[in-house]
Amino acid sequence: MRKIYHLAVEATLDVIGGKWKPIILCHLGNGTLRNGELRRLIPEISQRVLTQQLRELETDGIVARHVYPQVPPRVDYELTAEGRSLRNVLLAMSDWGERRVARAQESGRDVQIIDHNQRGFNRMEDLKDGNEG
Repeated sequence: MRKIYHLAVEATLDVIGGKWKPIILCHLGNGTLRNGELRRLIPEISQRVLTQQLRELETDGIVARHVYPQVPPRVDYELTAEGRSLRNVLLAMSDWGERRVARAQESGRDVQIIDHNQRGFNRMEDLKDGNEG
């Protein structure tokens, strides 16, 4: 089936759109994680939604799923090269959010960002360049 986008940004949103996918990708930018680790990092997400979002990201080639034959089964998730290529998009979104929250705080709104850490973005760049250290 042919897919037609009216704007190129639609193609990006088709893959990373929604509330949870960018958050999942930012956490995976720090490296390989298991399902339970992602749940602890994103406590507001339900298990059903996390599983659905990870499957969609896997189908789109953004996340790789590794299943290890052991009891109990172990499943890890990591960014693919295509997923790591989203680094600048996610970094721009994060920077924009920082500026927006700062403006809201200046106008007296009670809003805050708990974690300003952008290590995951740096890790994405390291992995993209093949520098696994």
